[in-house]
Amino acid sequence: MRMRSLLGALALSQLLIVPAIAQEKGTGKQGTAQDPGLEERIKKLEQRLEEREKREREGMPPGVERPEFVRPETPPEEPGIGPLPEVARERRTTKQAALSFGSTGSGRLVYAKPFVASPKAIVGGYMDIQFRAQSKGSIENGYGGITNTFDQQRFVPFIYADITEHVKMAAELEIEHGIREEGGSDRSVEFGLEFAHIDYLVKEPFNLRAGIILLPVGKFNLLHDSPLNDLTDRPLVSRFVIPTTMAETGAGFYGTLYPSRLSKVDYEFYFTTGPCGYEKNGEPTANEVDGTRGTRQRKCATDDGLDINNGKAVVGRVAFSPMLGIEVAGSGYYGNASPSNYNPLSITAIDWTLQRGPFELIGEAAWAYGRNFSRAIPGNTLGFQPGALLTGIPNNSTGVPPQRSSGYYIQGNYHFMPQWLTNWSPKRFGEGSTFTAVIRYDRVNTNLDNTAGGWGDLEQISFGLNYRPIQDAVFKMSYQYQPMAFNPNSSQRIHDSAFVISAATYF
Repeated sequence: MRMRSLLGALALSQLLIVPAIAQEKGTGKQGTAQDPGLEERIKKLEQRLEEREKREREGMPPGVERPEFVRPETPPEEPGIGPLPEVARERRTTKQAALSFGSTGSGRLVYAKPFVASPKAIVGGYMDIQFRAQSKGSIENGYGGITNTFDQQRFVPFIYADITEHVKMAAELEIEHGIREEGGSDRSVEFGLEFAHIDYLVKEPFNLRAGIILLPVGKFNLLHDSPLNDLTDRPLVSRFVIPTTMAETGAGFYGTLYPSRLSKVDYEFYFTTGPCGYEKNGEPTANEVDGTRGTRQRKCATDDGLDINNGKAVVGRVAFSPMLGIEVAGSGYYGNASPSNYNPLSITAIDWTLQRGPFELIGEAAWAYGRNFSRAIPGNTLGFQPGALLTGIPNNSTGVPPQRSSGYYIQGNYHFMPQWLTNWSPKRFGEGSTFTAVIRYDRVNTNLDNTAGGWGDLEQISFGLNYRPIQDAVFKMSYQYQPMAFNPNSSQRIHDSAFVISAATYF
C-alpha cells in the first residue's frame, strides 16, 4: 500500500510539473505538453505492482509461475499427519449446475455425480504378505493344523474426501485373507468397512465426528496399520482384551488443547451402538480362546448389525504429552452387552510412548470385565435358569465363560543405518531408509477367574529386525518364543515358537 501511494504521488507530481516546464519553454500549450503515453505507462506500472503484491502474499518469488493446483505445504511441528489436505479447494469456487432429478442425458445419467466434474477424494491404502513357520502344527487350516503357510493377510483401501473447508470424510475397507471368498462359522467378515465417518471441523479444540468410528480404546486400535508397526503380529493384548480392530457406529467429538508452550492434550469421546455380548441363544460371545473378539459389533448376529438392547456405549481417550517424544494416555469403554439383562462390558486401558533419539519404548495395558458373563441371561435357549452358572460352554477350559481378562505388552525399538551400507549403495540405504531392531514382551490372560491357568493364559517374547527403504514400506522378520501358548486344533496348552517374515507397504 505504501508503494502504491508513493507511485500515485509521483504520477501526480509529473502531471503538475510537465505542463509547467512546457510553459517555461514557451510552448504556449499549458497543460497539454504532457506525454500522451504517460497515463498508459502508469497503468502498466500499477498492474505490475498489484501482481508483485499478490505474489508476495502467496509466497511466490517474482518471475516464477505458480502451478495451477499446487499449494505451499507447512511442515508439521511434530510427527503426525499435519494439516489435512484440501483436494478440491481451487475448484470449489467454480459454479456448476445443481445436481437434481431433472438432470438429463442419453446414457450419461450414471455420470451425474458432483465428484466427476469436481474431484474431492484421495484413494490410497496398504497391503501386506507374510510367511509363517511354527515349530508345532498350531496353524489353523480346517484340516487339523499345519506348521507353515503363506498368507496375504490384509489389503486395505483408504478413501479421504475433502468436501469443504470444514467437512471431511474418511473411510477404510478391509479385505482379510483375500484369497478366500467367504467367512468361517464364526461369521468372520473377510470384506467390510473398518471405519467410515464424516468430520465437521469447528476449531482445533473441538470437532464433530459421526459414522462407523474406530474406537479410541488404547492407542494400537487407532494405529494398527501393517506398514506402521515394526513386528508382523499385533500384540496379544490388542487381539484378546482390546479386540483390535474395534469399531462401532456412533457419534461424538474430539480435539486438541495446549496447556503450556511445550505440552498438549488430545481427547476423543463418542456414544456408540455398544457391544454384542451374546449369541441369539444366550451364549456369551467372550471366551477363553478368543477373548473379547466376539463382542465386537461387526461380529453381532443381529440383522444389519443394529443395536441389541436400545442401550448405547460410551468410549473415550485422553492423551497427555508434556513434551515432544513423550505421551501417556488413558482410555475406557462401557456399554451393556446383554439383550435381556443389564450385563455391561467395560474395558480400561493405558498406553505410553517414549522416544529419545533412535530409541523408542512403547506399550499398552488393558483390563476387561464382562459382568455376569458366566451367568445365564433371561430368554436363553441353552436350558439354564436366568442367573444360573453356565457350564459346558465350548471354547472354555472349565466350560464356564470368563468375566475378567487382562494383558499388556512392552516393546523397545532401536533405529539405525550402518554407514558402510550407505557408502556401498546410497540409493538403497541412503536418506529416508532405516533398520529397526525390536524386542517385545507380551502377556495376556483371558480368564482371570480360572486360577489354575486356562487356555487363554498366554506369554510370548518376540525378537525382530526390519528394513525400511522409505518410511512407507517395510520388510520384516521375527522370531517368536512362546513359553505359554495354545493349540486351537487340539485344544491343548503347548510350548511353541515361530519364524515370521513379511512385507507391507502403503500405496
